[in-house]
Amino acid sequence: MTALSVSHISKSFGSKLAVDDLSFSVAEGETFGFLGGNGAGKTTSLRMMLDIIPPDRGEIRVLGRPAARENATQIGFLPEERGLYRNMTALDTLIYFGRLKGLSGTDARSRGLALLERFGLSGEARKNIASFSKGMAQKVQIATALINRPRLLMLDEPFSGLDPINQALLEDEILRASREGAAVLFSTHIMQHAERLCDRLLILVKGRKRFEGTLSEALAGVSGNVTLSCRADPTALADVAEAHIAVSEHASDPEWKPWSVALKPGRTAADLLETCTREGFALRSFELPRPTLHDAFIAIAGTTSASGPEYPA
Repeated sequence: MTALSVSHISKSFGSKLAVDDLSFSVAEGETFGFLGGNGAGKTTSLRMMLDIIPPDRGEIRVLGRPAARENATQIGFLPEERGLYRNMTALDTLIYFGRLKGLSGTDARSRGLALLERFGLSGEARKNIASFSKGMAQKVQIATALINRPRLLMLDEPFSGLDPINQALLEDEILRASREGAAVLFSTHIMQHAERLCDRLLILVKGRKRFEGTLSEALAGVSGNVTLSCRADPTALADVAEAHIAVSEHASDPEWKPWSVALKPGRTAADLLETCTREGFALRSFELPRPTLHDAFIAIAGTTSASGPEYPA
C-alpha cells in the first residue's frame, strides 16, 4: 500500500518559489531519503505533508486520505527544531506525546516504559528532563516520534546534532520501523546515513526534483576519476578530458607518476583501459574508486545546490 502520495505540489512565500511541482510516493515498509542542501525545500515539503502549511497547488494523500491533522495518530514526526518540557519527567513526556497521538493513558504509559527500557533509560524514567545530558534528552526526543508505533514515520534532518551513539540508535530505530511495516521518510544533507538506510532516494534542488530512484541508479550516473600510475602524460589519450598529477605518499619510483584522470562525457573506464592497451600506453596501475552517494549528489545537484532560507522567518 502507498503510505504517502505527493502529486504536483508547489509552494511560494511571496515571490520566492520554495517547492516547484514536486511528485513522489512512499510505500509501507519502505525507507525513503529526501536529500538536498540547505534551502532546497525539504522542510517546507514536510510541513505540507503534515498539514502544517497548505500547498498552493497539488495534492497530498496520507495513508489513502487527504493530508489533515486527523492523520496525526498514524504519523510519527521528529522535527529539526527540537525541544522538550524540561520540568517534565521522561516518562510523563512520553505519556503526554502518546496522549496527543490518541493513545489511552494506560497504553501511553506502557509504551513509554518499553521505549525507555529499549533506549537504556529505564532508571531515569521519573527524573526531569532538565537533569538529563544532551544525549539522554535526544533519546527521549526520538522516543516521542515512536510512541504511537506510526504507520508513517517522518524525520526532518534527524541526524543533525546527534552524538555518534544516538546516530547509531536512530539508524537502528529507522530499520526497525521499516521492518515492522512503517513507511519511513527522512530529510537529510548527510549522505552516509541515506546511503546505509534508504531503499529509494529523491534529490531536491531549489524546490525541484532532480532525481528519484535507488542508490544503484544514482551511482550509475557517476563517473569517478580514474587513478593511473604511468610514465607518460595521459592527457593526449582520446578518452581523457583532463588529467593532473595526484598526490601520493607511496610513489617510490619517480619514473612512474600517479595521475588523476577525468573522462570525457560518455566514455568509461573500460574504454580508457582498452585505449591504453591498443596504443601500448604503459601502465603500472589502473584504479577506479567506488563512487559514493556524495559523488552522485554532487553530479546531480551540483556544488551550489542550496538557495538560502526556505521561508520567511
